Amino acid sequence: MKPEPYQDLIRKPGEQRLKSFNASLHSAVLPKILDEIRFFHNYAHHIAISGSCGEILRDVYQIPEKRVHVILNGVDEKGFSSDKKLRSLFRSKLGLQEKSSAIVLGVAGRLVKDKGHPLLFEAFSELIKTHSNVYLVVAGTGPWEQRYKKLGDKVTVLGSLNPNELKSFYNGIDIFVNPTLRPQGLDLKLMETMLSGKPVMASRYPSIKRSVLVNDEFGFMFAPNVEALTAVIEAAVAEGAERLAERGRKCKEYAAEMFTASKMALAYERLFLCIKDQRFCIYP
Repeated sequence: MKPEPYQDLIRKPGEQRLKSFNASLHSAVLPKILDEIRFFHNYAHHIAISGSCGEILRDVYQIPEKRVHVILNGVDEKGFSSDKKLRSLFRSKLGLQEKSSAIVLGVAGRLVKDKGHPLLFEAFSELIKTHSNVYLVVAGTGPWEQRYKKLGDKVTVLGSLNPNELKSFYNGIDIFVNPTLRPQGLDLKLMETMLSGKPVMASRYPSIKRSVLVNDEFGFMFAPNVEALTAVIEAAVAEGAERLAERGRKCKEYAAEMFTASKMALAYERLFLCIKDQRFCIYP
């Protein structure tokens, strides 16, 4: 779905609505949804990448349950792991001592409005006025890159990262932030974070709540607004690094069971067997 409806949700009072909003809603979004509803029934099988996506297919699109297959996305479990040396090296580059009590937040992806960067920018801007031991590391590129740099030495903007750099990033932070304003299927970065042994804080959307943050121990959820995001960041900072690390260990255990590429591959293999023979329509 196009981002205009979600960007409209964060309009400030008196701020002019995007000119493309109505055009997007009527000429693109609604016709697309109607076309999907019409044509989805022509497919023999539907793959949902999260439980909430499966519910939408069954409840909104009215696809028979036996034709909906929920197969969670997975990431390469060998590419993401806890590494104390990488953590120390990454944090030393931020100017933090190994035994520093500083809390490092991390965010990664496209630095655009509908990914929630206006929320994080405003929340962190206020937070650093009263908390001297909180840092933010931003991985990615986009319009908000330069704005983050204006926040001073509490924010480090890394730009785009290769896989090895991303592994160091996950190990170096204390908690990952996903302030998205758009409902998602299943965010791979949340999985990568958890496999790296870190907790997450994320917008409260069904796909995240029902498939990722299924346990309060895995992190924090918040309504996509500045006040709610600020509150959960303050809660995480108050807990401290040791408690966040404990949460991270539980995240890693869960992610290793649910979000691996090998598990996903087995599920797709079973799907192909299912297409040939209904007896195999149960997934590992």
